[in-house]
Amino acid sequence: MRSFQLQAGLAEEPAIEDVAVNLRDLRAALDATVARAQAHRGFTLFTINLDHLVKMRRDPRFRQAYQRADFVTADGWPIVLLLRRKGGAFERATGADLIDPLCARAAQAQLPVYFVGPGIQSQKEALEILRRRHAGLIVAGAEAPRLDAQFGDPFLDALALRIDQAGARLCVLSLGAPKQELLADALRKRCPEVGFVCVGAALDFISGRMSRAPSYVQRLRLEWLWRMAGDPRRLAGRYLECMAFFAETLLRGAIDSEANLGVRAGPAPDPVVAVRAGERAE
Repeated sequence: MRSFQLQAGLAEEPAIEDVAVNLRDLRAALDATVARAQAHRGFTLFTINLDHLVKMRRDPRFRQAYQRADFVTADGWPIVLLLRRKGGAFERATGADLIDPLCARAAQAQLPVYFVGPGIQSQKEALEILRRRHAGLIVAGAEAPRLDAQFGDPFLDALALRIDQAGARLCVLSLGAPKQELLADALRKRCPEVGFVCVGAALDFISGRMSRAPSYVQRLRLEWLWRMAGDPRRLAGRYLECMAFFAETLLRGAIDSEANLGVRAGPAPDPVVAVRAGERAE
């Protein structure tokens, strides 16, 4: 992960599966992205969830893109729980939660935004709604390419050129994982002054093409169940894998904690040896 100066709201980067999460909450994500965009300093922002972690085990390119990300938030209550067990004061910050206030901040700061994905009609309807909500929002450009997970250099070079020529400071990618993260990672190198923010199905929710769980379901931490009930054939297997991953991670954490307790329960170190070790370390 690229280094950056710690600011208020940025975390000390606890990691899950070797992926550091460094934005504590939604406000920290908004502050960090707008500050970098205003300074013409490019970045990538990903929102990690259990499905992403499962996919990383199969796709090393996806893992590497995450490890190179400038900013990562906790997308989903299981991720928040795992981070809190490591001592971090994290709150949930999903792509769906981020998109609307980010557009509001971009409108206020006059930061042009380029949109990539999802589908043509959903994108058009979502952008009409966002323009009505946020007067002054500058849509630098919008396109909805049909992509697989392989991006050739000609496609990437042409897209990067369009984003740069449009004068975009932010680029919102709404393509689903891992396509959006792989694309953002590749474009980051080609557009060093643009911030790439991956938001998943956020624009589909805004357009109404997809239905997000009501707020009370989210508070009960059952948004995953709501989504699975709406599309069981596609999501049932995915969520079973996620639950298995979560259980495995919790169990591994419990075993590690017991091992650490066993170490602490041992005899106290020789103070002379400890001092000498400290001297060598210095």
